[in-house]
Amino acid sequence: MITKAIIPVAGWGTRRLPITKIIEKSMLPVGNRPLVDYSVQELIKAGVKDIYMVISNVEPCQVQEFYKDNLALNQYLIDRGKEDRLALAKTLPEDVTIHYAVQDPSGKYGTAVPIAMVVQEYKIEEPVLVFMGDDFIWNPDGESAAEALMNAVKDDTESAILGVEIDKEKVEKYGVLSEKGGKLVGVVEKPKPEEAPSNLINVSKYIMAPDLLKRIVKYVGENDFGPKDQEYMVTDPIDEYIKEGGVMRVAPTSGEYLDGGSVEGWLHANNVVCGEKAK
Repeated sequence: MITKAIIPVAGWGTRRLPITKIIEKSMLPVGNRPLVDYSVQELIKAGVKDIYMVISNVEPCQVQEFYKDNLALNQYLIDRGKEDRLALAKTLPEDVTIHYAVQDPSGKYGTAVPIAMVVQEYKIEEPVLVFMGDDFIWNPDGESAAEALMNAVKDDTESAILGVEIDKEKVEKYGVLSEKGGKLVGVVEKPKPEEAPSNLINVSKYIMAPDLLKRIVKYVGENDFGPKDQEYMVTDPIDEYIKEGGVMRVAPTSGEYLDGGSVEGWLHANNVVCGEKAK
């Protein structure tokens, strides 16, 4: 069983300004919970015990505050006879730990950077789940994204990538998965519908085997891209990993991909989650 997960939540969330000037993007509410907590609770349910959050060096950090016990609030609830709400105020079970790694927003940038940071800082040498902090898969009556990924790999040497099915006419906005026999061949970025290898899109939810993690660390450490050159994209070392014989299983999901990165996506996420809960 995989018991570790990495969730990058650093960055300014510039696409959501001005609200992200005061609220961290991963803390934007969907229903009664912040965006990132949908992934956190899903990972905990799947058996994850150690979650490594990559945060910005801006204080106070709202993510950290959310996952702390609020002793004053707890006492208030007890004093007012509202003990039934204590469980709602507790965001983590006792056997789960969130570790924090601080990323300087002015440093190296891209999806590979926070993963490399955590692997180096915490000396991780086992498979980990990697989820982004501003989106999630909504599948309340079915298999979660974490479960789908875990069920796809055969052993600790294999990696996995989640594939979300969408209408082929909409693939031009996404990285589209090319697969053969259930294994990833590559990710084709923003293809025309008629040129897309499938209608499965990459939503940056992975299991990463130790060999892939080492390649990500090497990729970030050995390249020196300037701030205006290119991002350190995790798909680059994934490409190398596959070409050199690494196995990355494609794990399809029947769940809906909900993204808080745009106003439209965030509103849709609220409509889906609140509509489902209202049934």
